[in-house]
Amino acid sequence: MLNVDLAFLKLGDLVRRVNETERVSIDDAIGRIAAESVEAPIDLPPFDASAMDGYAVDAAGLDHSSQKRFAVIDESLAGRPAASSLSAPGDAIRVFTGAAMPDGANAVVLQEDAVRRGTTMITGAPVRRDQHVRHRGHDVRRGSGLCCSGTRLSHFHLSWFAACGIEEVTVSRRIRVGVFSTGDELAERGTRLGAGQIYDSNRFAITSLLREKAVETFDMGCIPDHPDMIANSLGKASRNNDLIVTSGGVSVGDADYVKEAVDRIGRIEFWRIALKPGKPLAVGRVGNALFFGLPGNPVSAIVTYLLFVAPTIDRLGGHEPTPPLALAATLNGRVRHSAGRREYLRGTLQSSNGQLVVTPTGDQGSNRLATFAGANCLVVVNEDRQDVEDGESVEVILLPDESAHLMRG
Repeated sequence: MLNVDLAFLKLGDLVRRVNETERVSIDDAIGRIAAESVEAPIDLPPFDASAMDGYAVDAAGLDHSSQKRFAVIDESLAGRPAASSLSAPGDAIRVFTGAAMPDGANAVVLQEDAVRRGTTMITGAPVRRDQHVRHRGHDVRRGSGLCCSGTRLSHFHLSWFAACGIEEVTVSRRIRVGVFSTGDELAERGTRLGAGQIYDSNRFAITSLLREKAVETFDMGCIPDHPDMIANSLGKASRNNDLIVTSGGVSVGDADYVKEAVDRIGRIEFWRIALKPGKPLAVGRVGNALFFGLPGNPVSAIVTYLLFVAPTIDRLGGHEPTPPLALAATLNGRVRHSAGRREYLRGTLQSSNGQLVVTPTGDQGSNRLATFAGANCLVVVNEDRQDVEDGESVEVILLPDESAHLMRG
């Protein structure tokens, strides 16, 4: 069996980046991968602005130790700059957060540090040059980089683009992914189960997870356990897709025909990983399409998708994914584990008395989708470790939807 880390390295060598690009509105660019660097077309902010509500003044020559009086001659509001400038010593202009600093002003007296009496403003607070002023280009200077080619564009990148007035961005085209399940035992949702049948959940799980990626998904349905039908489906998928993802048929059973079909019309690059769940994972190529044969057990299919397929999609688009953030947590309970395979258990991570505590979500059988229902993380037990006892430290990585918001129930 192939070590998990070595499998990651081998997989990286197999990925051929998709070079086609397209221009899209930033409204449609979330999750897309930038195909070129993006530079700021303007200074941001595009003018010197007040960071607070108060009074814009000239700080030059002021006595910081005494009370100071200013004549308020105008006001500057956000979007409505003052018509006047500070031309005489002791002048002030009422200014609001985000409003342009008037000509001649270089400091802001906070309104809470000031007393207003008619057209006179009095303050005893020190007034120093540049206090509470956001200078032009404080966020970014025109021509500076907003992101590099290969960046997976987040809400925060796109908000920055919007603040700079950018309407469109060049991105890698969507990765085309063909998906099908195999198995005579599988039935479609909405139909009546026959004897010995189960509903096909793997294809649903995979296509659902793919919605979080910059892909076009081609759902090819469920293919019976027939070698020629599987080979024909693989060949069809390879003509139109960059990536083929199947589930089932890659183990060592008499009716496991997927690996055999790939060997016939393409090639298997590696098969069987020292991983639990997910040992039968097969990776190869059919035509120009990269192939992933995920195991048939539902939990195995999801875990191998998260570990191997999801980062491969990013790489195909030109983004090099970083390893997931690993957190140290105290195990609540005992985990039986035999050295030799790296195991990913589903768990619930919570904070207790300032300490992270993780509890496995029951029996970790690879058929039990219930282990994902209450899970927010994966507990990593490395291949060189034996049983993990209650209270010992373990490594956890958050499941994707658990990293998308700050507050968790």
